[in-house]
Amino acid sequence: MENGIVKNWEDMQHLWNFTFYDKMKIDPTGRKILLTEPPMNPLRNREKMCETMFEGYNFGGVYVAIQAVLALYAQGLSSGVVVDSGDGVTHVIPVYESTVLNHLTRRLDVAGRDVTRNLIALLLRRGYALNRTADFETVRQIKEKLCYVSYDLELDKRLSEDTTVLVESYTLPDGRVIRVGSERFEAPECLFQPHLVDVDQPGIAELLFNTIQAADVDVRSSLYKAIVLSGGSSMYPGLPSRLEKELKQLWLTRNLHGDPERLDLADKDNMWISKQEWEEQGPRALEKLGPR
Repeated sequence: MENGIVKNWEDMQHLWNFTFYDKMKIDPTGRKILLTEPPMNPLRNREKMCETMFEGYNFGGVYVAIQAVLALYAQGLSSGVVVDSGDGVTHVIPVYESTVLNHLTRRLDVAGRDVTRNLIALLLRRGYALNRTADFETVRQIKEKLCYVSYDLELDKRLSEDTTVLVESYTLPDGRVIRVGSERFEAPECLFQPHLVDVDQPGIAELLFNTIQAADVDVRSSLYKAIVLSGGSSMYPGLPSRLEKELKQLWLTRNLHGDPERLDLADKDNMWISKQEWEEQGPRALEKLGPR
C-alpha cells in the first residue's frame, strides 16, 4: 500500500488469504463482508475490491465504508471531524449527518512511517550505527514505546539540554543499549511541522483548522464539537492536548484578532464612528462600518 491506497493487488490477495483462511479459518462463500477504504480512494480500487470479494472469494454481500465514518459511529456521532493518521498517510475528514464532505477532505503526506524515518535520522545524528532498512522495524518499536508529542517544545528542549529527565534506555535485539532523549519528542514533531521531513504542507493542527473553517458557517460548530482521532499515529501521548492547544491558538489568532490589516484600529480614526458623527447622523452613521 502507498499512502493508504492499494498498489499491489497480488500482495493484497495474499493478505486476504491469510486473514480469511489462516487467522479466521472461515469459508467466505455466501457470507457478507464489510470493507473499509480511505477517503478519495480511486473508484477503480473500490471496483477491484468488490470484484475480488465476489469473484475471488464468493462472498454473498459486500459493503464498503469510509474509515472516518465508522470512527464517528463508534463514538455515537454522526457529525464531526476525523483526524485519521496511520502508517502511510494522514487524512482530515469532515462528516456532517453521516455524509463525508469530500470537497473539504484534506490529506497530509506525513504519518507513522515518516516519524520512524525521522527517528532513524535523529539517532544516526546522535552517533548510533543503524541501517535505515534493516533496523526500520526495531526503530518503529522504539518509536511506539518511547515517543510522545511535546505540549511545550521550548520547555522540553530546555529539559533535554540541561537535564536527563527525558532520557530513556532501550535494548536493541543485538544486546546494545541506546539512550533516547530529545529524539522522543523531536521525531513525531514532523506531524505538526512537516518541513522537518521535507514535506511542504501545513501541519496536522493547521490542516484541521483550515478544514473546519472552510465549511459552511452553520456546519462549523458541529465539526468543532466532535474531533475524533483514529489510526495508530494518533496514539502518541500528548498528541490530543497539543492539537487542542494549537487549534485554540489558531482560532484566537485568525478569528478573534481578525484580519492583520485591521489590528491597528486604534491608529485609524477614519474606521471609527465618532461621537460627532453619531450626533449628526444618528443610526445612519453605522453605514460607515459596512454591511453586516
